[in-house]
Order: sequence, then structure tokens, then C-alpha cells
Amino acid sequence: MFLENKANKSKRQGWIEVITGSMFSGKTEELLRRLKRAKIARLNVEIFKPAIDNRYSDEEVVSHDKNAIRATSVESSGNIMLLSGDIDVVGIDEAQFFDPNIVEVCNMLANQGIRVIVAGLDTDYRGVPFGPMPELMAIAEYVTKVHAICVKCGDLANHTHRLSESNKLVELGASESYQALCRNCFNIYYS
Repeated sequence: MFLENKANKSKRQGWIEVITGSMFSGKTEELLRRLKRAKIARLNVEIFKPAIDNRYSDEEVVSHDKNAIRATSVESSGNIMLLSGDIDVVGIDEAQFFDPNIVEVCNMLANQGIRVIVAGLDTDYRGVPFGPMPELMAIAEYVTKVHAICVKCGDLANHTHRLSESNKLVELGASESYQALCRNCFNIYYS
């Protein structure tokens, strides 16, 4: 059956899964878990990340818990199409940093029978929907929203609060630059 499915790749159904939430909610950890399971199932897996995200490594996707998997850094979403030949499962981390064409790329991959797993922030540090993530969530067959724990009160956190005064939309960082906050604690800073 497995070999038959591999031979009939064009007949396989593809789909899009989106894993989203705030920073420190476990998005990348969940992406890595799903990709490792696909590898156990002997599927051909490739993971991509935006070249801009070099916080922990240029050659790996690394969670805040320091779990890692080899990845290909790409400058634009179009590179993903070029590098996705003979792949069963495509993982994409930090999708909010990709250009708007990432939506079309994910659709094309899924239409080719590929399982596409995308992880990214749903909102930016201001609480505004981030980049292509709203469109990706709209076209996905499966959306998983994960939550962090609010560092101020301990409730479920769904917001990413930037600690610096910077107004730049994209400012890479981890716990030294950002905190997870619940709605109420976030509103204290942004109301």
C-alpha cells in the first residue's frame, strides 16, 4: 500500500495545516512533532524557513525549548516550489515572515498531493493579524491555535508583547525581547 501510494502521488490528496498562536505557545514544537511523525511513516519530508530567521541557526528550525530539525532557509516563497520535488510533506516555519505569495505556494503544493504544515504567529506585537497568516488560516483544512502562559498572571496567553520601544514590525528576538500575555494583561499595555 505504501509503495502504491508513493507511485500514485498525483492521485493522493494534499492539504494544508496551520499551527498558530503567540510566541512561546509551542508552534514550532508542534510543527517538529508532526514532521518527526511523518518521517517515522517513511514519508519524504522537507522543512523551510525564511532566511531572515537566523536567531538560533541558519540550517535548522529550532524551538525555544532547543529542539531542532534540519531545514532549508529560503529568501522567498517561490524558492519553496523550486525545492519541493519528490516531497510528501512540506513544513514551513515562521510563515508570517514570508511574502504574500506563500498562500499561492501552499495551495499549489496541496493541489499536487502534498501535505503542507505551516507554523506562524497569528498576530504581531500590536495584536494586528500578521502578514499572510490570516489568508493561510482561511484556506487551510486544519487550523490549530496553541496558547502560551501569561507571564504576568498565569492565564492562557494569546498575545505577544514586545519589551523594547521599537516600532519596527519585524524585530527578531526571544524571551529577552518578547513576553506572552493574556488579553487582559496585553490590554494594559495597548489600550
